[in-house]
Amino acid sequence: MQVATAQAPAPTPTSTKHPPGLYLLFFTEMWERFSYYGMRGLLVLYLTKTAVEGGLGIPEASASLIYGYFTGFVYFTPIIGGWLADKYIGQRRAILIGGVTMALAQLCLFMQPALSAEPAFFGMPWPTALGLLLLILGNGFFKPNISTIVGKLYQQGDPKRDAAFTIFYMGINVGAFFAPLVCGFLAEDLFATKTVVNGVTQISSYGFRYGFLAAGIGMILGQLAFNLLGKKYLGDVGLYPEGHGEDKTIAKAPLTKEETDRMAVIFIITLFVVFFWAGFEQAGSSLTLYTDKYINREVFGFLIPTSWFQSVNPLFIVAFAPVTAGIWLALGRKGKDLSIPVKMGLGMILLGAGFLFMVGAVMERGGDVQDQTVKASILWLLATYFFHTIGELCLSPIGLSMVSRLSPVALTSMLMGVWFLAPFVAQIAGGYIAAYVEELGALKVFGLIAGFVILAGLVLIAISKKLFAMMHGRG
Repeated sequence: MQVATAQAPAPTPTSTKHPPGLYLLFFTEMWERFSYYGMRGLLVLYLTKTAVEGGLGIPEASASLIYGYFTGFVYFTPIIGGWLADKYIGQRRAILIGGVTMALAQLCLFMQPALSAEPAFFGMPWPTALGLLLLILGNGFFKPNISTIVGKLYQQGDPKRDAAFTIFYMGINVGAFFAPLVCGFLAEDLFATKTVVNGVTQISSYGFRYGFLAAGIGMILGQLAFNLLGKKYLGDVGLYPEGHGEDKTIAKAPLTKEETDRMAVIFIITLFVVFFWAGFEQAGSSLTLYTDKYINREVFGFLIPTSWFQSVNPLFIVAFAPVTAGIWLALGRKGKDLSIPVKMGLGMILLGAGFLFMVGAVMERGGDVQDQTVKASILWLLATYFFHTIGELCLSPIGLSMVSRLSPVALTSMLMGVWFLAPFVAQIAGGYIAAYVEELGALKVFGLIAGFVILAGLVLIAISKKLFAMMHGRG
């Protein structure tokens, strides 16, 4: 048996090409994100629409909390999945376990009508609750470990590592772009029943289950590619736990002062990033509900499905990721590259600026009026997603690269899981924020999010020099 130190054919730091394994990981992650975002784009609508409309008829406040807890625990379980992979099963086996589990989860959601039952958990029938639980567990095995393998394809100090994570991040967003379009089209158009009332097209019944089925098929496609081509393009990278064979001495070695400082930076920045994701993930809850009711979605006579707006962010990611990466490279060549904490602080400020456009949308409607015939321009929403996207590009792919740079070798997957603790806390907090929109009003909620996130970003920039020093040359 080969030891864990065996590597796939990876380029040396002087090579200009990325290893082919990166593109396999790109493809695998693309389909996994297609599966997740296809389901996520429909989830709140599925929970809130009435049974006659094909949904579960759960009140909006409760649905927002369900969404918050579900998406939160999706980001909590990676710390467990990362630890198990580091210590016992290796990243590749963890990805297999996670992928199969998530495919089964989507099939549970698809079979909901055939397995209908009385509400068992937060107003959800057991097939829906089981499907969401399996998605949480499966994602815990999948999410931290595929990101860890990306980092393992590159030697420490390879300047292509940041670019690799940007390419990988584009894979995430290609899947996230097509998912709401395909799954939303199936649920809100092809398998939906529409009626025209007073010249306005309305959906009287949705085909949610077929959107969930498409999400499940996407997950299966990704797993087939990963497992059939993994040996060829990844070699033994990620196949064994870090403590296997020759790596035992590395795994058991005490941490140095530099390593503990770098780990502290991961924890500190993770704490700040909570505020970013709490605002960003309103896209799937409060922004979706607000769009469904109060944004004018009719363009040239076509009623844009609400779930399609979940594709705007990944479309902007794919369009502007190369631009952002080019800016970082240009600054680096001039010796003026921004440090990781400064980039992330800037991302938070941009997110807050995005919410100011939603404040504009509310004000265009005359405030928090309940009349759904009074609509705001779609341009406010598009501007919000644009600023959120640029903010995300300053923060999320940089964070993945940061964890792979700063983590001790034996703890990389676990610390990747720690990085995902920020969205865990943020998603739950975001669920409560969304639940209060109806009570406090969208104007106040969107305004408070904007102010708080901008303030947090400014604080992070203020302490960036100290954090940079604690990175000991890896910032």
